[in-house]
Amino acid sequence: MPRDIPIGNGSLLIAYDKNSLLREFYFPHVGEESHTSQNAFRFGVWANGQFSWVPEGWMTRCDYLDDSLVTHVELVHDRLQLRILINDLVDFHEDIYLKKIEVENLSNEEKEVRLFLGQDFNIYGNDIGDTAAFRPEIGSLLHYKGARYFLINIYANNKWGIDQFATGNKDQGQFQGTWKDAEDGVLSGNPIAQGSVDSVVGIPLRLAPKGKDTCYYWICVGTNWAEVKELNEAVRKKTPEVIFKRTQDYWKLWIDKEMINESLLSPQVTRLFKRSLMILRTHVDNCGSIISAADTDVIHFNRDTYGYMWTRDASLVAQALDLSGYYDTTRSFFNLCSKIIEKEGYFLHKYTPSGFLASSWHPWQSDKKPQLPIQEDETALVIWALWLHYEICKDIEFIKPLYKPLIKRAADFMMNYRDPKTGLPLPSFDLWEERQGILTYTCCSVCAGLTAAAHFTEAFGEMHLAQEYREGVEHLRQAMEQHLYLPQEKRFARMVNFNKDGTKQIDATLDASLFALFAFGVYPPEEEKVKNTMGQIYEKLWCKTQVGGLARYENDGYHRVSTDVPGNPWFVTTLWFAQYHIALAKQKEDLGKALQIMQWVADHALPSGVLAEQIHPYTNEPLSVSPLTWSHATFVTTVQQYLNKLIELDKCTHCGMPKHTKKRCG
Repeated sequence: MPRDIPIGNGSLLIAYDKNSLLREFYFPHVGEESHTSQNAFRFGVWANGQFSWVPEGWMTRCDYLDDSLVTHVELVHDRLQLRILINDLVDFHEDIYLKKIEVENLSNEEKEVRLFLGQDFNIYGNDIGDTAAFRPEIGSLLHYKGARYFLINIYANNKWGIDQFATGNKDQGQFQGTWKDAEDGVLSGNPIAQGSVDSVVGIPLRLAPKGKDTCYYWICVGTNWAEVKELNEAVRKKTPEVIFKRTQDYWKLWIDKEMINESLLSPQVTRLFKRSLMILRTHVDNCGSIISAADTDVIHFNRDTYGYMWTRDASLVAQALDLSGYYDTTRSFFNLCSKIIEKEGYFLHKYTPSGFLASSWHPWQSDKKPQLPIQEDETALVIWALWLHYEICKDIEFIKPLYKPLIKRAADFMMNYRDPKTGLPLPSFDLWEERQGILTYTCCSVCAGLTAAAHFTEAFGEMHLAQEYREGVEHLRQAMEQHLYLPQEKRFARMVNFNKDGTKQIDATLDASLFALFAFGVYPPEEEKVKNTMGQIYEKLWCKTQVGGLARYENDGYHRVSTDVPGNPWFVTTLWFAQYHIALAKQKEDLGKALQIMQWVADHALPSGVLAEQIHPYTNEPLSVSPLTWSHATFVTTVQQYLNKLIELDKCTHCGMPKHTKKRCG
């Protein structure tokens, strides 16, 4: 089930399912410690003797308020004749989760309404040894274990504190959960429970005919009782209304940091562009790590999650954020990279959000011989993205401490990690993490990384190194021509491997990742080899269904739902094709296909603007994790590339100046 609306502040990340129920609760690093284990925080309503849990009988619409990381959820129940508007947020600075609830009586009769909000924590990712307790001195509920504290409180009926509550055991024998206690509209008031526990808070309201009332619910998060108690006091002093307004205002300022010309895009594309930037920010930890996804439903597939930092994905997110003006956010990422890079100059498979080595399926041995369990593009793209960052910011003071430990170390590794016979990189794992060999994508990324390193070393006066790196790029490009180009097919292969006797094993599968040929500057987009490759990719990998979109490669089996299509459409791969048309464009009219693809992405996103990893080729349902930062980053980058190319091409016929700039002819 996708996570339709994530919210967060860099240390606290919360996400909801399509029914608006809280499913993910991460602290103190985004994506690292899941304190729910996918358990739903239930929301129930009792009205004049009738009870219903969301989503039973409720029409649900999940979205965000415009230009803000504040949710906008509408719940309507015809039988209960109630309409509920919910706004959820995480304070931009403090670790406070706040929920504003407005309940409207749609009937002509007075209604007694009781809201029931459940808390189903599995602190540290398990339900062993948790405690839920009522703290009467401040009228709050507390869930805690070790150094993780969660204080729950409310403001309703012009009164602070909780009057109706229950704590109890869950999933033990006859105990389904304390949430069952709410179904008669009355809570037991049990003040404490330990072990596998949950809790429920009740909020009573009395609504006049056609009347409304508003209440607030919040959770303060910290590492001890003193911290959460202080945060709770801050909510009372500032008031929930002020916290709501200041967070909404903050995100409006944040998203307007770098204004884009909205008149050049459709409203749907503009909306998704802004949403994508904010969703990306929720997945950036304050320590600098950038995780791929916070959707733990995928744990059922392989007993692990996407809640890690792959430096490849993170570099592409950094590119998108840099192009959009969020340089401070990406600086934290590059600083983290300088700390976690191996002394030999490479990055390993993936890292936890706090920067430690994460789980992996890449072995350190093959055929009883040692090997590096790496995806070399993950090393190359960090240096590539760092040069793009410098080109935009021109902040040499930031680059200086990264020069030796990160840039030169990685560049020297890429130069040395090559086969002296072929000039190609030594085998590594592919970007899809499914096969090992010498991939065209990896070769292109190494060319990009070494070119970036050459620029840096030249800037720092080490001309001999710059020349060495540039010669390495040229030798690698020639080796690609010799070993990866397929003359008969007039395109590049996905991968090559060499047998012990020197013979080649060619993997000629059409793979969308061959877009790297132009994207990383190895060839110009108009080069015939590139045009033939991209043309065949479109012909073979476009899903010829009502949904459309581009699959990863021929016969992609990952989450595949039908053999009638080459694979499921991915947002990333589809947007790569848009980037190709942008790079190829010579006049404004050439950008039409790219614009169509951007509109396609906006039309196939969830109503909240969330982009999954892939979608069902016949139903458009999100598949695998959702949201995926790689999808959102690729959309942001594509929009920025489109706007830059449009400005470059659309010029005034009178003066020759670009039309879409402040400088105009008189």
